[in-house]
Amino acid sequence: MTLPPDFTLLQVVPELDTGGAEQTTIDVAQAVVRAGGKALVATRGGRMAARLEADGGRLAQMPVQTKNPLVMLGNAARLVDLIRREKVSIVHARSRAPAFSALWAAQTTGTPFVATYHGVYNAKSGLKRWYNAVMTRGDLVIANSDYTRDHILAEHGVDPDKLVTIPRGVDLERFTPSWVTPDRVDNLRAAWGLDPADRRMKLLLAGRLTRIKGHLMIVEAATRLKARGRRDFLILFAGDDQGRIEYRHEVERAIVAAGLEEQVKLVGHCDDMPAAYLVCDIAMLPTTKPESFGRAAVEPQVMGKPVLASDHGGTTETVVSGETGWLVPVDDPEAWALAIAKAIDVGHARLAAMGQAAANRARRLYSVDAMCEATLAAYARVLEARAR
Repeated sequence: MTLPPDFTLLQVVPELDTGGAEQTTIDVAQAVVRAGGKALVATRGGRMAARLEADGGRLAQMPVQTKNPLVMLGNAARLVDLIRREKVSIVHARSRAPAFSALWAAQTTGTPFVATYHGVYNAKSGLKRWYNAVMTRGDLVIANSDYTRDHILAEHGVDPDKLVTIPRGVDLERFTPSWVTPDRVDNLRAAWGLDPADRRMKLLLAGRLTRIKGHLMIVEAATRLKARGRRDFLILFAGDDQGRIEYRHEVERAIVAAGLEEQVKLVGHCDDMPAAYLVCDIAMLPTTKPESFGRAAVEPQVMGKPVLASDHGGTTETVVSGETGWLVPVDDPEAWALAIAKAIDVGHARLAAMGQAAANRARRLYSVDAMCEATLAAYARVLEARAR
């Protein structure tokens, strides 16, 4: 994709710590730099900031994560100064609270404004709907799945011509099984306390420790499997509690109360997700609320692993039930117990065949290169429309 000369992108995101919106911010910044432009990110900071700068992007540190109106006004003033100083071509907001400051700054400076709807924001009041609608007030709205697009149209009545679907992308270079060295897998097994000789079917739930990810429901499903005499599985919860200490303790207590210490393990934050997917046989995404896209259902498929996922939200687009994994009724421990048993019983050969089908499909549809190309094309479209 060819960008205009002197193109400068300013993305605004609360933090660069972990998550789909944050990873997409990094990916798009890298694509802009590769295309010859400048990429700025206004954010509070976070563990991914170093990677942004290593890729050639620049950090503009400010408290854009705040919902304090006075600080938001201060952020708007800081962003106006940054936009003028750096001659920013497009402002791209990726979250609601910072979108207010970013929109005000873009309007003040006459700069095109784009926003990505990274999640389905529910509204139970007119005020909340107004708050959510800040993401639709610019030149273009990007939805990260058709599920999200349908929600935006129903919730905000946006002109369909002002809305484009760009699915999140997965870094196909990073998530290539043959590029993951055996020592990385061995090191992760050792860190997680796994015996290399353990032949039980391993199921991985990767995601931050929060109630909507479905950990407690999976513990209940595992309890039912154990009650039926099954011991042929090991469930791994990989993710940060991000300060949700009480929830982590609740999950730990549920595991102990059910006597599942040998079947369910919390292994903490993981920096090497490609290796993590090679440690497991099956990935799980048992969310109790619909995810707008669900990168944690796509990454393992790219790595050749079938997925068990809740039958709602974006996963209904990314998982083909019976071919690349299974879609399971939402928040239903009995259904999940049966689905896990079924996945185990199909055996390694069938799982490998499903994993190959999953990899072929995910690599075709969800590459980070395709996402970045589509995003840069959206920027070009906005600039052309402004020029007219």
